[in-house]
Amino acid sequence: MARHDYWPRYGLENYTLLLPFEDSFDGATSTGWMQKNWLHSLTASAAYLVVIFAGQKMMEGRKPFSLDTPLFLWNGGLAIFSILGFLRMTPEWIWSWTGENDLKYSICVASFAQAVSGFWTEQFALSKVGELVDTVFIVARKRPLLFLHWYHHISVLVYTWHAYKDHTASGRWFIWMNYGVHAVMYSYYAIRSLKWRTPKWIAMFITVLQISQMVAGVTIGIAVYRIKSSGGECQQTWENLYLNLGMYFSYFLLFCNFFYHAYLKKNNRYAVLDTKKDSVPSTKREEKEEVKEETKERNGVITRRRAHKVD
Repeated sequence: MARHDYWPRYGLENYTLLLPFEDSFDGATSTGWMQKNWLHSLTASAAYLVVIFAGQKMMEGRKPFSLDTPLFLWNGGLAIFSILGFLRMTPEWIWSWTGENDLKYSICVASFAQAVSGFWTEQFALSKVGELVDTVFIVARKRPLLFLHWYHHISVLVYTWHAYKDHTASGRWFIWMNYGVHAVMYSYYAIRSLKWRTPKWIAMFITVLQISQMVAGVTIGIAVYRIKSSGGECQQTWENLYLNLGMYFSYFLLFCNFFYHAYLKKNNRYAVLDTKKDSVPSTKREEKEEVKEETKERNGVITRRRAHKVD
């Protein structure tokens, strides 16, 4: 189903600025490699599961690693990568459903798989392998490893490689949305890795963005299904479409469940933190002031006792 030349397209001639490697991207070679090797996404996923669960066993009885600086650099790097990907994909994404094009074109013609947007599509697919390292930090730091986390990582990796080999047209939306959400998410993680406190609403906002992404994914999948069922042409295989609907719907349920338990349920982690915060001095300065006051009181008592003895 994949093609090597699409028209109309948003090509190199539409960009006033080209970054290194963008103008030399060979879509045919990239797609050919993915068609031969996409099954290795399953191999990588299997190896990933072995490593993370074996790693958890190895960490039992060991002290967690801090890794604050490496974690900041990792999250900061992924934030910059996602911001660049979002910015570079946005012009083609807007072009695909405006002007002479429409929403159907944007989800049924994979003209984004070439030129600048093609390069960032390839990088997006490859980055899903690199993002598996996120879990290594969780295991090494002995943080809770949720089913949502590792299931999300392996399913996105497999689906993305499966979609790229056939140039799934609706991937234009999925990639653009994911770059945007990850730009915000990894920026937040980078800030948190510096031990900076952030308001609860920021974490809630990011989860709402993720849930919105899942709703959009299911909606687009249903739209493609209706087009193909009515006999229309749409560049997405039935196999990939079913994977799309199953994956995004499962994400929707899992992220909604996470949102409820993390932010709404009684005694959620933020409520516990607020309780602890209320039970102790809010700042080190307040602690120091209390110590000073206690010291003054003790000194005053001692002074009065001495004066009483002299009398």
